[in-house]
Formats: sequence, C-alpha cells, structure tokens
Amino acid sequence: MTERKPPGVPFESFVDKQIHDAQRRGDFDQLPGAGKPLAPGTDTSYDELWWIRRKMAREGLSVLPPALALRKEAEDALAAAYTAPSERLVRKIITDVNVKLRDMMFKPPPGPPLGMKPYDVEAVVREWRERRAAETD
Repeated sequence: MTERKPPGVPFESFVDKQIHDAQRRGDFDQLPGAGKPLAPGTDTSYDELWWIRRKMAREGLSVLPPALALRKEAEDALAAAYTAPSERLVRKIITDVNVKLRDMMFKPPPGPPLGMKPYDVEAVVREWRERRAAETD
C-alpha cells in the first residue's frame, strides 16, 4: 500500500478499492493457504474459543479437573517408575505421587472423585525388579 488515502474519502471505501484492485491484479492468487479455512481443524459450528483450544493443543496443554489431572499424573509416575534406572528413584517417584494421592483422598476437590488409592511401593519395586530381570535375560 504505497498511496495515501485522499482527504474526504471514507477509510472503508479506500481500503475496499485497494483490495479489489489487488484481486484484479492477482496479488492474492499465489498466497500460501489460499482457499483454506482460517482455522483448520475446526468444525463448521461456531466456537469463539477455537484459537484457545488450538493453542492449547499445539502446546500440549490440557485443562482437567484436579482429580483427573492427579490420576493422569499418577499413571505417568507409575510408567516413569517402571523405566527408572535405579530402585532408589523408583521409590522416590512412587512415594512423591503417593503423598499427592493421600492429600487428595483426605481433602477432595470439587469435581469427579479420584477413584484411586496410593500405590504399594514394595509391589511397584517388585514389578520393577521383575521387568529389569526380564530385560537382561
């Protein structure tokens, strides 16, 4: 846009004229994403928060009720414990998540129930040892 808006011409008319002139010249024909929706991945229904959902998905974020977030954290901790390099680290991972599980059991937040109890540290360590022995065989 190199020319200035002439005095007395409404801004909308001036901008519309420039857009129409650029379309006639074909300035928009080879742009990346031409003919594609502005927000890919959205359905046809209107969602005013589509951009927030898209950003959260792109950055791997999620918003879960506290009980469900802790349940996911506990499952991830168990998986991390099974792949931990030492028994000491297995015990630490499980003990740390058990503290959070017990805390939520005694002070439940609003929302869905936790539906989990703390892990048996010795049972997890036993399973960890068995998995390590199976890997070395």
